[in-house]
Amino acid sequence: MSNALKADRRWRRLREGTWITCPSCGAAHSGIFDLACDKPIHWPGPAEYSPNSIRSTSSHFLSQDFCALEGEDFFVRCVLELPIQGAQDESFSFGVWSSLSQKNFALYAEQFDRDDNETLGPWFGWFSNRLDGYPNTLNLKCQVHPRSGRCRPLIKLEPMDHPLACEQRDGITLDRLLEIYAAHGHDIGAALLDA
Repeated sequence: MSNALKADRRWRRLREGTWITCPSCGAAHSGIFDLACDKPIHWPGPAEYSPNSIRSTSSHFLSQDFCALEGEDFFVRCVLELPIQGAQDESFSFGVWSSLSQKNFALYAEQFDRDDNETLGPWFGWFSNRLDGYPNTLNLKCQVHPRSGRCRPLIKLEPMDHPLACEQRDGITLDRLLEIYAAHGHDIGAALLDA
């Protein structure tokens, strides 16, 4: 860990555990918390989840891990990690969705409960969410990397100059992490300074 980050009292307070009730949302956050998109942007209704098992009987559904639209478009929930600069092996993550081809979607769904999914993929996909605090992120090219143990796949954006791809490659500062939180309704920067 860098000395500058170690000396930053906001970082120390953020890392201590349950530290504050968020002044924006009222929830008690614990450490670095991740943010998630409930559904791919293409899903027409609210995020009301069916069980994952519905994928074998329906061509139009949303579950916590899978989404299909009229048997023509297919999506999986993934994790996009942004390393934190100066913090060894620590990252912030977005829970996001990516499209997959019907063939790869079916293979992933069939293998979902197995422990050797890292042997699948990577597969091409289209980033299927817009993230606040960034220029348009919808339809960025990406690779979906399945993981084992029912862990959601990692999503890696293809090399490009888009700020999100640059941050995935180069990492984010603590100040940028706080900007991302604020853009998503968790303006905690000042609260971290309160003793």
